[in-house]
Amino acid sequence: MDSNLLKVFISVANTKSISLGAKELNFTQSNVTLRIKQLEKSLGYALFYRTNKGVILTLEGEKLYPYAIEIVKKVEEATLKIRNIDYHELLKIGSTQSNTTIRLIDFQKKLNKDFKDMNLEFVVDSSLNLIEQLLDYKLDIAFVNGNPNHKEIEVLNIIKEDIVLVQSKDKTAQNTIFAYKNGCLNRVFLDKYLSKNKKSSYKKVNLENYELILSCVEAGYGVALFSRPIIEKFGYTNRLKITNMDFDLDTHLICRKDFKPIIEKYLRNIEFDL
Repeated sequence: MDSNLLKVFISVANTKSISLGAKELNFTQSNVTLRIKQLEKSLGYALFYRTNKGVILTLEGEKLYPYAIEIVKKVEEATLKIRNIDYHELLKIGSTQSNTTIRLIDFQKKLNKDFKDMNLEFVVDSSLNLIEQLLDYKLDIAFVNGNPNHKEIEVLNIIKEDIVLVQSKDKTAQNTIFAYKNGCLNRVFLDKYLSKNKKSSYKKVNLENYELILSCVEAGYGVALFSRPIIEKFGYTNRLKITNMDFDLDTHLICRKDFKPIIEKYLRNIEFDL
C-alpha cells in the first residue's frame, strides 16, 4: 500500500475537506481528489461520503484510518533510521496546562539544546483529551496527570507532584470547583473527594487562567486542586488555606507502545524539576 496515498487520506480525514487537505499538503485540489480515487480503487471501497460541507469517513474509511496512521508512522521511522537520524524531525508533544505552566518551557529548551535540528509542535489540553489524541497517533508523547493504565500506552517518565487543595483563608468557600477545562483530572479527583467527604454537590466552573482561579478561591468563590509550584509561581502561598492531598496525580510522560519516540532513552533518563 502506497504510504504517500495514505498521507493524503489522513490529511483529508483530519480536515474533513478535500480543499483543506490539499492546502495542508500544498497540493492542488485535483491532485488530492485523484489520489483519493486511486486509493479507493486499489482497496475496492469508497472511503469518504461527499457532502456540501466537506467529506465524512465511510465505515471502511474509519476502519482504514488507524492502520493508515500506523503505516505512515512506521515508514517515517524506518526512513529516519535508514538515514541514521537518531531523533524525530518533528516531535508532537502534548501537555496539561499545569505541566505547561511549571516545566514545559525548560523541557523545550533542553530538547532545543540537545536536538538542534528537531522541530517541536505543542498541544496543550486536558489529560483525557491528550490521551485520546495520543491513541489516535496525533501526538508522539504527552504529559498527563496520573497513570492512564492503558494497554496501548507506555509510561516513559514520572514526575512527582505535590498536590494540594486551596481554599480561602478567612471566608467559607462556596460549593464550586474551579478547573482549567473539562477533562482535567484535578477536578475529577476533587469532585469525588468532596462528594464523599462533604456530602454536598458542587458546581463546576472552567476558567482558562490559573491566576484568575486562584484569585476567585482567595475571594471565597470556591475551591480548586493544584500542584504546589503553581501556587508558588503566582505568589499565593501565604494568601490561601493549603491542604496536602494524597491523590495519585503525578505527571506521567507517555507514548504509544507501538510507536515509541526515537529519543525514548533520552526521555526516560531526563530529570525534571518540580
